[in-house]
Amino acid sequence: MNSGFASKYGPWAVVAGASEGIGAAFATGLAQRGVNLILVARRSEPLTELAGRLPVESVPVAADLSTKDGLDAVFSAAEGKAVGSLVCNAAYAPVSRFLELTPSRLETLLDLNCRAPLLLARHFLPDMVARGSGGVIVMSSLAGNQGSPGLAGYAASKAFGAVLAESLWAELRSTGVDVLACVAGAVSTPGYHESMKRPAPGTVTAQTVAETALKSLGRGPRAVPGAMMRVSSVLMSRLLPRRTAIQVIGKASSGLAQ
Repeated sequence: MNSGFASKYGPWAVVAGASEGIGAAFATGLAQRGVNLILVARRSEPLTELAGRLPVESVPVAADLSTKDGLDAVFSAAEGKAVGSLVCNAAYAPVSRFLELTPSRLETLLDLNCRAPLLLARHFLPDMVARGSGGVIVMSSLAGNQGSPGLAGYAASKAFGAVLAESLWAELRSTGVDVLACVAGAVSTPGYHESMKRPAPGTVTAQTVAETALKSLGRGPRAVPGAMMRVSSVLMSRLLPRRTAIQVIGKASSGLAQ
């Protein structure tokens, strides 16, 4: 158990999107470091099961973070608790051409992927700044490094999240509060295997993503989990012409199940 981590980023953490995959891996990693948890997702059963097997005090909150009521439920559950960490992992990733998505699905994407992390950060950051310690991790994606055909709304929302985190890193770095954009590529999660016809090269585990982010907190504005994905990030964002990068990601997206 890392008491130094808990003293800087505890005693409580809010993990949004904690029911499975990356969110559950974050919850496990934080618990192993001695941080108590407020676990948030729409489904109550996996949250309760996860809370029951973690070695710290854990509060499951079944809430839809794309709604005001869902956000209010998190704020209420955290009242009176010193939240020293916030992990914004909840996301909606519809796989479809943009014009095939209904306005309501796009509104859900915008509310969950952009509005929720913005308002969660705005709610919890003031107390962290007042205490002079804390950390925020915003999950982003390599899909947001360039245009991503078939994932236009999702990719745009992940670009938003990365820029938000990097901006807050710069604004808050003198306050003792650390902010990180964790920019993941392909991650082996239940949702990923449902949407992919075949795993992409360099696919990493959810545990790798969470551990990379937690170990990178306080070391800079951005972390990319996995050696192959770090190489891919440099190649796509810096070395390839923009139109080529968009075409490459479009071909990669063709592996997504429709």
